[in-house]
Amino acid sequence: MALGYLLKEGISGFRRAKLSMFAAIFTISISLLLLSFFTILLINANSVIEGLRNRVELEVFLGDYLSKSDTDTLQTKIVGLIGVEDVRYVSKDEAARIFQEEFGEDINKVLDFNPLPASFKVRLKDGYRTTAGAESVYVATKEMKGVEEVAYRKSLLEMLDTRAQTFLWLALGIGSFVAISAIFLVANTIRLAIYAKRKIIQTMKLIGATRTFIRIPFLLEGLVQGFIGGAIAAGVIYLAFEYLEQFVSMQLSDLVAVDREAYGIIIGVGCLLGILGSILSIRRFIGEKVVEQ
Repeated sequence: MALGYLLKEGISGFRRAKLSMFAAIFTISISLLLLSFFTILLINANSVIEGLRNRVELEVFLGDYLSKSDTDTLQTKIVGLIGVEDVRYVSKDEAARIFQEEFGEDINKVLDFNPLPASFKVRLKDGYRTTAGAESVYVATKEMKGVEEVAYRKSLLEMLDTRAQTFLWLALGIGSFVAISAIFLVANTIRLAIYAKRKIIQTMKLIGATRTFIRIPFLLEGLVQGFIGGAIAAGVIYLAFEYLEQFVSMQLSDLVAVDREAYGIIIGVGCLLGILGSILSIRRFIGEKVVEQ
């Protein structure tokens, strides 16, 4: 009997106070849209930045006088450096083939000989794909005997380090503001629905209903509101990003990519927002002072 009453009361607001329920669902949907759009773009932008970092390699050019044994020894030394994940040997012939693929010219036919040196492609470990990490490997490698030159995209890493840190702090600040604003917007909207039932709450208190018994219907109501608001937000985001994919290039497609699991998370966050909003409203507006009037 009690359980049935609680469930009935939990959804009664959709009949008794349609306007306030619509306002709560609308507020949750808008809050989730803002938060979700921002979060998705932040995650995707960070993924693009990490993808650029992963492409940065050190290219170690070798002297032509090195023997096969010397080359193997040098490769072993580089592999043993802190921060180095992998080292791949590129022979003179392979360098000529890469040159032909990129520029469309056979270097052997143009110059009658291959001036391109053999080299190592050095891939860095996670945590070392930064300006400081790459520079430490650069300095250690350049000092090795048999190394003629070391090159890497230092300017790109410097740009990524500077912009990524600024972007991260800005994103955290805006994200925190949006999240906190969403909770309080939902709480204030749900408060209207709860305040409209204050006389019923007072009556229930007078006949001996516990505060937990009084609160449960509002928590269920907030849960349902959050679920509906989350479902609406997830649907809008799905349609929006599907539409945006038609107008972005392949290079920027990762910025508008959304994992299927994200839609379930949005609905779950909507439920959480609804419950948190109900809890805050109940604590502020259904305390002892209100109920015992």
